[in-house]
Amino acid sequence: MNLLLVEDDDGYAATLAEELRALDHAVTVAPDGMTALQAIDREPFDAAILDRMLPHMDGTAILRRLRESGKTLPVVMLSALGRSAEKVEGLEAGADDYVVKPTPAAELEARLKALVRGRQWTSTGGGSGDTICVGDITVSPTRFRAWRGERPLDLVKLELQLLAELARNAGTVLTRAMLIERVWGYDFEPTTNIVDVQIRALRRKLMADGEDDPIVTVRGVGYMLRD
Repeated sequence: MNLLLVEDDDGYAATLAEELRALDHAVTVAPDGMTALQAIDREPFDAAILDRMLPHMDGTAILRRLRESGKTLPVVMLSALGRSAEKVEGLEAGADDYVVKPTPAAELEARLKALVRGRQWTSTGGGSGDTICVGDITVSPTRFRAWRGERPLDLVKLELQLLAELARNAGTVLTRAMLIERVWGYDFEPTTNIVDVQIRALRRKLMADGEDDPIVTVRGVGYMLRD
């Protein structure tokens, strides 16, 4: 993979970059947010490792700027802050995963590979025939577009994948483990409530004009899109 490591601790950045290169990945190191954003504009990275605490512009601000500009680069947020509130804030800002450092390079590699696999997701339908309609919700995975009634939904790619998976299985409860495997591509259980955070963000967009909530929460099990 071609990776971007955004870390202002020179010693830690050098060590982690060396370990990731030893695993056969290309690594570009950026010491701050502006350098990172310039690098992303200049080069097509497969994924980024983003420190939360950075000078001038912290990791959550960088993430929000990336997501608001439509960039769907997979991002693992790396931080010494391991409290649940910090994890949720990072995920809601647009991180795909959140790990507490120091984290072994091999674990980071596994998480990054899972994210990249997930972002390579495509519908098996092909063309416009893959369109899924459930009630007033329409999803076209190959066109990367979705609507509620006549209203286009401004979804990032991960949200679109999540909505498409729920729509394909409308009326059926999907467990968190099933969603993690199918949408994120993980073959392990993450330590964050990443599914719940993304469902919350998706719900906000689906209900932005005062519509009913189309997603049913089955406590202790998972989620279902109303058929």
